[in-house]
Amino acid sequence: MDLKLKGKIALVTGSSKGLGYATAFQLAKEGAYVAINSRNEENILKAAFQIATDTGSQVAAFPGDLSDADMPAQLISNTVKKFGGLDILVANSGGPPSGKFENLDDATWQVAFNQLIMSQVRLIRAALPYLKQSSAPSVLTLTSYAVKQPVPNLILSNSLRNAVIGMTKTLALELGSLGIRFNSILPGWTETERVTDLMTFRAKTNNSSIEEETRKQALDSPFSRLGTPEEFANAAVFLVSPAASYLTGVMLSVDGGMYKGTF
Repeated sequence: MDLKLKGKIALVTGSSKGLGYATAFQLAKEGAYVAINSRNEENILKAAFQIATDTGSQVAAFPGDLSDADMPAQLISNTVKKFGGLDILVANSGGPPSGKFENLDDATWQVAFNQLIMSQVRLIRAALPYLKQSSAPSVLTLTSYAVKQPVPNLILSNSLRNAVIGMTKTLALELGSLGIRFNSILPGWTETERVTDLMTFRAKTNNSSIEEETRKQALDSPFSRLGTPEEFANAAVFLVSPAASYLTGVMLSVDGGMYKGTF
């Protein structure tokens, strides 16, 4: 299937590694021009070089912390200056720390709020003028299957990612008349550095090993394994592509069947 992404311009935030990197790589592989971002300048430059080398597509790296109130608009501006417009925004950010409700103070909640919610609000707000000029505009927010099935010791993510889902669905309804599509992917447990960190936390809490905690978590899937970043990216790239032109307001679980609900 031709996803019709050749020549499209995409910005993928939080993309020096993990799900963001895999998504940026697949977009570039499909012929899109891709801008990528992460807080760590060295890592994002390496990622851009690797993607460009492996795909032959044009890739631009823009370091910056999305929790900085001015950074989202700067990233959008940099992307437009580099490539001449914007068709696709993949709004991704790192996950907040593990912890139980009683152990988290106001400052920790505020940091997580800025990281998970306000970064996406600001990215989308800055992107809208350019998306309105695109022939195939699409926004994808990356959340978690925890919005349907809360994950133990992740009260921050369980709570705040629901706000992103509510915003995504609302924008799909409000801006659909302009042709702008808004969707979200709810990934389950995937083989990323973030998941390794969470398994490390569990191992310390349960006095076990990272391998044992990963094995136990994998059993939640009918496949008895975690997903791969590439499997996530395949779904993400289709969802943002013109090939999915009649899909909007979709909250797609890519979790290997870990979520046990019917809907």
